[in-house]
Amino acid sequence: MAFFPCFLSVVFVVRNQADGLEGMLCEATDVIASMVSDYELIIVDNASSDDSVAQLKRLTAEDGVANLQVYALTKEVDLDTASWVGLENALGDYAVVLDPLADDIAFLPNMLEHAARGADVVFVCNTEHTPQPLLYCFAFKLFHRAYRWCNGIHLVKDAPQFRLLTKKVINFILQHPKPTMIYRHLPATGGFARTCLTYSAPPKAQPRRHLGESVDRGIRMLVSSTRAPMRLVTALSLFGAVMNLLYCAYVVGIALFKTDVAAGWISLSLQESGMFFLISLVLLVLGEYILNMGSFSGDGPLYYIGQEFTSCRMTRLEKLNVEDAAPVISMARAWGGERAS
Repeated sequence: MAFFPCFLSVVFVVRNQADGLEGMLCEATDVIASMVSDYELIIVDNASSDDSVAQLKRLTAEDGVANLQVYALTKEVDLDTASWVGLENALGDYAVVLDPLADDIAFLPNMLEHAARGADVVFVCNTEHTPQPLLYCFAFKLFHRAYRWCNGIHLVKDAPQFRLLTKKVINFILQHPKPTMIYRHLPATGGFARTCLTYSAPPKAQPRRHLGESVDRGIRMLVSSTRAPMRLVTALSLFGAVMNLLYCAYVVGIALFKTDVAAGWISLSLQESGMFFLISLVLLVLGEYILNMGSFSGDGPLYYIGQEFTSCRMTRLEKLNVEDAAPVISMARAWGGERAS
């Protein structure tokens, strides 16, 4: 196996996986420990309702798993937000985000190899997926077509959740006022050197996704990542204003050149077209105002870490060149006393 002289952070997002946590972390340690100079395992517990947190506390004891960092959230959030919790607390030169139930950790050497060649972002897509209901699949395809039309990328193929990011990319995302909202797509659209890899392996397990939650998340992602939906609204408002103005000119032309016009039709048509013209202008101004003020919204934090604990065994601390300062201070005081005498 190739060796990479770097510090690697691996982020796992888990929920109600208490029975498999120890095996998952031991497998990750076996794969990573001999592959890099140093590493850390970051677990983000997405508000588990079982005894996952108790298990993780046990695994951070002195006889537990080394280099383990745990963040337990107080409420369940979407996968992208939970992943960002781990990424913004990662210390490594490279950070990998993976779903332990869907992604293969054995693919890490391939990702690090491309990162060592100069890739800032390495995306990995598994060609095998857990079957989902027909209605969910239809909504899934519809959303990704709309997202590709607005942003020019297909999230599943061009920006999958299984990814490796350099510290430079993470710092770039941190500069955004809402990093949790743009974390998914920004590495693919920010102009970084990126590589997209694919592999085929059956997922260990993956829960069936709920359509309602996915639709809500998709709308928030689409609205937060592009101005195209609101631009469509303003474009339609402008189109409506222009068409009503043209209709007013048409009605005036009819009044000037036609004699057999029904009584009251001209005044009623001018009244309605003028009213809709003003409404369209109001919608146009409101749309532009919303676009301008959207970045200044005062939404609260999307997550809160209820508990945080670290492994008692940190191998990187053993490698630090740190000396005990107490003997040095004692010697200095003694030398100063001799000088004074």
